Amino acid sequence: AADFAGGLAAGGLAAGLGVWAVLASDATDPEKRRAEMAAAAGGDEMKSVKDYFNGEGFGRWEKIYGETDEVNKVQMDIREGHAQTVEKVLRWVDEEGGVEGSSVVDCGCGTGLLTVPLALRGADVFATDISDAMTTEAEKRTKAEIERAGKGKLPTFEPLDLESVSGKYSTVACLDVMIHYPDEKAAGMVKHLASLAEDRVIVSFAPKTPYYTVLKRIGELFPGPSKATRAYLHKEEDVEAALNQAGWKVVKREMTATQFYFSRLLEAVPM
Repeated sequence: AADFAGGLAAGGLAAGLGVWAVLASDATDPEKRRAEMAAAAGGDEMKSVKDYFNGEGFGRWEKIYGETDEVNKVQMDIREGHAQTVEKVLRWVDEEGGVEGSSVVDCGCGTGLLTVPLALRGADVFATDISDAMTTEAEKRTKAEIERAGKGKLPTFEPLDLESVSGKYSTVACLDVMIHYPDEKAAGMVKHLASLAEDRVIVSFAPKTPYYTVLKRIGELFPGPSKATRAYLHKEEDVEAALNQAGWKVVKREMTATQFYFSRLLEAVPM
C-alpha cells in the first residue's frame, strides 16, 4: 500500500496503515533522518518502528483510519484505499464459506480495521500489533462495534511483533506490514506467517516495480510534517517464492491502487 505526500505510508506493524505513509519527511535526507531515529532507539530499527507507532505515528494514523473529517485529500485517499484492501479480504473469506467459529490471527492489526469485521462475522480473532497504543485502540473500537451490532465475538488483543506471534490458526492475515522488513528479512517473516497457518495465508505489501520505486523516492524527498520509519518495497515473485518454499501456493491475487495508496494482496493455501 502506498501513500506519499506529507507522510507516505506504512500500513505498518500497526496494521492496516497505508503502506507508504511512513515515508513522510521533514528533511531532504531521509537516510540521515532514519539513522537518527534508529540511534535514538539504541540502533534497533524495529524498536524505532514501535516507538513511532506508540507516539506521533499513532496519533496520525488513528485520525486517518478513524471517522473524523479532519483529514486532507491525501489522507482521505489513503483511508479509502486501505478500505478497499480490507473489503477484498472480506470478500475472499465470505466467498470461501465465511469465518464463523474459525480461528484468525490479524498480525499488525493497527486500529482494528480488519479485526472488527472479522469479529462481527463470528471469528475467533487474535489481534496483534507491535504497538500497545494500536492494540488498545483496536480493542476499544471492536468492543464498541460489537455492542452496537449486538453480535460478534470479542477478540484477544496483545502487543506483539511478528516474530513473537505463535500458535496455529485457520487463517493468518497480515496487511501492509512487510513495509518494515528489508528483503533479507522479508522471506523469513513470510515463512513464519505460513508456519502459523492451517488453511490460508493472506498478506499484502507495497510492490517493488520500477514505477513504484521512483514514486517512493519522490515521496522520501517530499517535505512533510512528521518523521517516519524506513519503508521497504518487495517484488511479488520474491514473496511468492517464500510462500512456495514454506509449502504454500498463491491462489488469489488483487491489486489496490488509488492516487496515494498501492498494495498487492495475495492469498495462499497449502500445496
